[in-house]
Amino acid sequence: MDTEFQIKGLSQEETAMLCPPHTIMLGYVGSISHGTYVPSDDPDSIDDKDILGVCVADERVYFGLQKFEQREKKYKEWDSVVYELRKFISLLLKSNPNVLGLLWLKRENYIYLSDSGQMLIDNRDLFSSKQAYHAFSGYAHGQLHRMEHMAFKGYMGDKRKRLVKQHGYDTKNAAHLIRLLRMGIEFLTTGHLFVFREDASDLKDIKRGLWSLDKIKLEAEILFQLAREAYIRSPLPAEPDYNVAEKLLMGIIKQELGLR
Repeated sequence: MDTEFQIKGLSQEETAMLCPPHTIMLGYVGSISHGTYVPSDDPDSIDDKDILGVCVADERVYFGLQKFEQREKKYKEWDSVVYELRKFISLLLKSNPNVLGLLWLKRENYIYLSDSGQMLIDNRDLFSSKQAYHAFSGYAHGQLHRMEHMAFKGYMGDKRKRLVKQHGYDTKNAAHLIRLLRMGIEFLTTGHLFVFREDASDLKDIKRGLWSLDKIKLEAEILFQLAREAYIRSPLPAEPDYNVAEKLLMGIIKQELGLR
């Protein structure tokens, strides 16, 4: 079964390879959505085209023996992940930063959005809670560790390894570190996730190695403290409303599968 849409720059067959049937939402995430994408013809470019989506699985997954949680594909410059809806909702309820951002994109960064996908966006405040502090800070701590201690790991391309060697740390992890902390503070303070970054020029400078390691560490130290303070003062609920989220989940599955 082919998808109902086609990704710009890819054929219908290539789109179907990346996206399962019943995909209800697909968007550009990562550097494209943040406004920090460095094109491949730039000598400092280490960015892929990251896309993230949500699908409703075949009815055999819900009522039979089949299992399906996500489809991950790397194809040319494209890095794609499409989650089954239950998995997606479970990650939203944990305030997973990567997944949460899909509900807060600029309209032009959505590649495809069905009525069911729009329902998720319309109800995105269901998933706003103080748990975001632990999620964003936890991911930031991971980036801080990888920034210095996981240089030259197998997941890096040659260009990224050269940048690590040149600057003495992983500049891409450093940019993620600062972005995650700033986004988490904003979200805890306002309840709005600012995926597109007004500080994009800062983040691009970090990716290009224009910030010293000492400057990055100092900025991170300050931001970790501000995140703790934002958590204490945050007007967000302590946790999301699981019952309402479950009703939303079941309603979308029934709608997509044509069930009452």
